[in-house]
Amino acid sequence: MPAPKAHDWIMGLAPYVPGRSHADGVKKVVKLSANESAFGPSPKAIEAIKAAADGVMRYPDPASADLREAIAKVHGLKAERILCGAGSDEGLTLLIHTYAGPGDEVIFSTYGFMVYPIQAQAAGATGIAVPNKNWAADVDGILAAVTDRTTMVIIDNPNNPTGAYLPWSEVERLHAGLPEHVMLVLDAAYAECVTAGDYEAGEALVDAASNVVMTRTFSKMYALAGLRVGWLYAPDAVIDALNRWRMPFNVCLSGQVAALAAVNDQKHLDAAVRHNNEWRDWMTAKLSALGLDVVPSETNFILVEFPHEAPFTAAACNDYLTQNGYLVRALPVLPHHLRISVGTDEQNRAVVQLITTFMSGNADEEGAENG
Repeated sequence: MPAPKAHDWIMGLAPYVPGRSHADGVKKVVKLSANESAFGPSPKAIEAIKAAADGVMRYPDPASADLREAIAKVHGLKAERILCGAGSDEGLTLLIHTYAGPGDEVIFSTYGFMVYPIQAQAAGATGIAVPNKNWAADVDGILAAVTDRTTMVIIDNPNNPTGAYLPWSEVERLHAGLPEHVMLVLDAAYAECVTAGDYEAGEALVDAASNVVMTRTFSKMYALAGLRVGWLYAPDAVIDALNRWRMPFNVCLSGQVAALAAVNDQKHLDAAVRHNNEWRDWMTAKLSALGLDVVPSETNFILVEFPHEAPFTAAACNDYLTQNGYLVRALPVLPHHLRISVGTDEQNRAVVQLITTFMSGNADEEGAENG
């Protein structure tokens, strides 16, 4: 008898590949490959997790009501327009599968978060990748790509993996140029990192329009990546549609209480942001001084371009860093670049020193420390 057959568009998918957490032959590694927060979560979040341990036999609140109210209070939003999920990934997945399917098109940037093309294809829709402009989304290119089959445009602002951002005036121009039936999704996973004065995450536009959604996460600057907590802010009609089929207990008990404690500890968040931005700018300056091109970043990572010819290529540098126990992100779509997350003070100094040694041509003489 024939076996059950998955959809062709599912079997044609290349699954998401996360940042490395180990390397063969290396005893101890420092993981700077996944844009995790090196500053760590609020101590209040850790205490909340411990206190909740005795209640794990109970299902969590299916509506994440307390967490939604706290998010609303901190950001000045309407709690009924917030939906929490297992990371912002779940919110993005819900949106794509609710508003796109076979025959529809979903537009995103060529260099952007890989969840977008994966979930568009998983929904049976056609993903349309528009080349980036100055490493961020290209508003004119996106608008030119819109057809009568387009149902959704997604921009990660700031962008992952480049770190670049779109000024708010450009986001407004993009929205103004879209047909009303096309949903604009503003993925603001790195919003807390931004220092640019002309940036906005998108809350006001969600309140003003019926076709805009903003997604956020606790995985980055709140440092709760292991608990998978995210949220989105959307018009009432969108919230209603998503709530009809999302999993009923999609945010675990420990995730809810930890995120609640974290969002209420804005002092710790501010300290984490200061650490991130100080070291992000320091690494950018140090690596730029070596003659490397570093994309100006508004995130918790930097994207570094290496020479295209041997011996100082990105691939060779990645191998050298790995041998010395430092894992960064090599990207197949950007073969001449490495993405490096901001780490602790010691880790940031060490990875810059290793790259300095590599670029000086002394890597072979000094050898690997942790191999």
